[in-house]
Amino acid sequence: MLVIRPHIFNPYTEVICAFSTKSGFSRKAPYFFNMSYKVGDIKENVKKNRQAFFNIIGLDESTVSSQKQVHGDKVSTTNKASYCDESDGLITTKPDLGLIISSADCPAIFIYDKKIKLVAAIHSGWRGTAKKILAKTLFKLSNDFNSQSKDLICYIGPSISQSNYEIGDDVADNFNNDFILAKNDKYFLDLKSANYKILLDAGVKKTNIQVSKLCSYEYSNLLHSYRRSGEKSGRAIGVIYMRDKL
Repeated sequence: MLVIRPHIFNPYTEVICAFSTKSGFSRKAPYFFNMSYKVGDIKENVKKNRQAFFNIIGLDESTVSSQKQVHGDKVSTTNKASYCDESDGLITTKPDLGLIISSADCPAIFIYDKKIKLVAAIHSGWRGTAKKILAKTLFKLSNDFNSQSKDLICYIGPSISQSNYEIGDDVADNFNNDFILAKNDKYFLDLKSANYKILLDAGVKKTNIQVSKLCSYEYSNLLHSYRRSGEKSGRAIGVIYMRDKL
């Protein structure tokens, strides 16, 4: 099983962050090593996939918190293993509680406050990015937890690249031209850069941000992509948590 681990958290041994791939258990098309119960895959396979992934990073189904991602801007705070209903952002201060983001092209963003000792996980597709869910998460961290941007360590996970993310002009109208490439009467959106700019504008240090260079659409042998595979695309999950005991 191949798991992606961002290097930005390496100096912080108490933090575990990982992102699943299509590689595991020799699963076959169309779902491959899929982590979602909601795409038509065999439920028992999904359960085994998730258990195997969680085992690698020191968790299980009883120690994770998830949500019904709806491409919105609601951010939930949780301190127990639970299902947080409709939201696209999770925050916790509780050690040994994993926060899950499901993805098959949309950026999954993970944050660690090294001073306050909290973690956050955000799902930010084009709708969430247009609604600035990441900025709203950062505001909530500051307002509710007295978190400061200088203490944040951030990772923007594998997601679709601009060159492969063609959009209509109705979507393009939601974004600054800095993130839109117009070519041959087509528009292409750079979601990673849009979210990176939100972090910088909030005062997060460049040296505290890692942006994955992996494109979910291009790396067909490694990553799930809804844009590439359509309705039968599997889903990856990214997880972040703080260990209570090292």
